Amino acid sequence: MFLMLTVAIREVRRPANALNWLTINLILPFIGFGLYLSASNPVRIRRERLTSPHNKSDKLPDSFSLSASVIAHALRRLTVHGLRTGRVQVLKNGIETYEKLIESIQNAKRTIDLEYYIYRDDQIGRRITDLLIERSSAGVRVRFLRDGLGSRQFPRHQIIRMMDAGIECSTFFPMRFPWVLSNWNYRDHCKIVVIDGKEAFTGGINVGYEYTGMKPNVGFWRDNHVRIVGEVAADLQAVFDAHWSIASPERMKTKTRKTIVENTLIPIQSPRRMTRNIAQPGSASFTEWSTEWGAEMGTMDGTSDETANTEALQEVYVQTLEGNPGIPTQVIRQSYFICLTQATQTIDITTPYFVPDADIIMAIKTAVARGVRVRLLVPRSMDLTTTIVGAASRTYYGELLEAGVHIYLYNKGILHAKLMIIDGEIAVVGAANYDMRSFRLDYEVCEVLYSANVARELTEQFEHDLTDSVLLRTEDLRNRSLSQRILDQGARLLSPLL
Repeated sequence: MFLMLTVAIREVRRPANALNWLTINLILPFIGFGLYLSASNPVRIRRERLTSPHNKSDKLPDSFSLSASVIAHALRRLTVHGLRTGRVQVLKNGIETYEKLIESIQNAKRTIDLEYYIYRDDQIGRRITDLLIERSSAGVRVRFLRDGLGSRQFPRHQIIRMMDAGIECSTFFPMRFPWVLSNWNYRDHCKIVVIDGKEAFTGGINVGYEYTGMKPNVGFWRDNHVRIVGEVAADLQAVFDAHWSIASPERMKTKTRKTIVENTLIPIQSPRRMTRNIAQPGSASFTEWSTEWGAEMGTMDGTSDETANTEALQEVYVQTLEGNPGIPTQVIRQSYFICLTQATQTIDITTPYFVPDADIIMAIKTAVARGVRVRLLVPRSMDLTTTIVGAASRTYYGELLEAGVHIYLYNKGILHAKLMIIDGEIAVVGAANYDMRSFRLDYEVCEVLYSANVARELTEQFEHDLTDSVLLRTEDLRNRSLSQRILDQGARLLSPLL
């Protein structure tokens, strides 16, 4: 009883969260309380939120709609450095993202800062690692930041190679003492690369072979990333610097000789040559694969990959949002809520993880009641690691369908993109999902883009994704077996940990 009272007192400001934890404690006495302490009672890393100085560009031009102006004004105090101008390129898949990223890294002159939740030592990771070593050897300052959980399998010998080449390496809350006893549940979910302080990449794509859609037993992978050029890159630089300041530097005693690094370094190839050589033996070549995929999805205007302008940069206004669990304000959650409640015409959401709280659900239902068309695109099938998330998600679909939300289940492969498009002028692109982990537990980053051209491009992509999806009906939920219903409701109880 004392343990449950402790939970209730600590979570008094979040009744739904308290109820979930109390239920878990009833089902798993003592074990549940131990889970609660380890997941919700960290030794916090105190850091002030990156806040906007409210510069002169805090107001959108009059050419934008009222909803865009209201959202930009409402978000101004949640952003890193206010409303910025810049140029953005939408990257529609892993191959396109890695090609452009490698090209930009090759052209780096002064600095390269990389921050990833997942950074694998596979065909993609090794190519980028070798390129970072080559640029560091050429005099470019390189900082490499990986999450201690998501990238826990990144090998020690690669860190040694990088450090021997002069690369500064750090790990965010590594899975070792004392972090494993305090902050294991607080992860760095960001994907950020900043080059020379003036060009940046962010979105949903980590470093790994699966993001190309060519990995056996994984298959087609649907994702998004953005390349940003201009003053807004300074905002992502500020986010990286803040995360770097609380990460743990790698201090290995490297006995590796420089000659070993040189002998093991794979010659750096151009991006086009790189993508032609990442296919595993026995799999389709990149040329064959890109032709097939490009015909289906590479572009949204009916042209082929060969004629598409992949260098297009759109002029945009941008606000950068950083989710930081070390402060009371839930920046990502509050920003999503503002966008949902201020939309006047359309809302299109793509997310692989949909386990929101009651406020977000109410914001979506209220938008429909105002006459806003709301479409939600989520995965139809989940892998083994996300089955519980999918089960919990299904418990929200009934009331959303009843409210008039159109829910589509993506049926082509892995859906990992995180997008929200509002009123044909506003797009939110980043790493954050619609779940408690992204809202409260993870370090996250998102870009709010104000541009009719960018919104149109992403909407066309969304419409294309719907052709590979099935519309969920109320009957589909009613026809679930009793065991499936029980599983779904049980998964809902775990939503504080998802």
